[in-house]
Amino acid sequence: MLKIRLSMGGVRKRPVYKIVVADSRFPRDGRFIEKLGSFNPLLPKEKKERVKIESDRVKYWLSQGAKPTLRVSRILGEASISPMPKPGNNPTKSIPKKERKKSSEGEKKEEAPKQEAKKEAPKQEAKKEAPKQEAKKEAPKQEVKKEAPKQEVKKEAPKQEAKKEDTKKT
Repeated sequence: MLKIRLSMGGVRKRPVYKIVVADSRFPRDGRFIEKLGSFNPLLPKEKKERVKIESDRVKYWLSQGAKPTLRVSRILGEASISPMPKPGNNPTKSIPKKERKKSSEGEKKEEAPKQEAKKEAPKQEAKKEAPKQEAKKEAPKQEVKKEAPKQEVKKEAPKQEAKKEDTKKT
């Protein structure tokens, strides 16, 4: 199966990626069929040098059945060569803790008036139903006796004393 994926290059802590077409069985940085462009994640998003793509070759390989990886499909979507992929599951853990607290407090304030209105209606219904429930009386519950915890019996060590005496005699 053909994949359009990123192949890592550059030096330590300064990655530069090649956008390549490769067989999915080949290693990430190994053999590839054709280089389609490059991607430098260290450059700001506004710069044109961040992503360089040969769009006509990408379209050709997509027509041949090559499937882009998620990261490459996002890059192609930003370059408007193919549609953007659906956003994945992005849990709130990815948001810094301080910002999470701020956003959750804001949501609580917005939801509070709605919840108050909902709480008032059930209270009125509960008052009407309360006399019906009181008519039924339950039998008193029987108390369960708890057993005292068993105490562990301490074993004396006469054998150890005998061994000590034997060693003293010799």
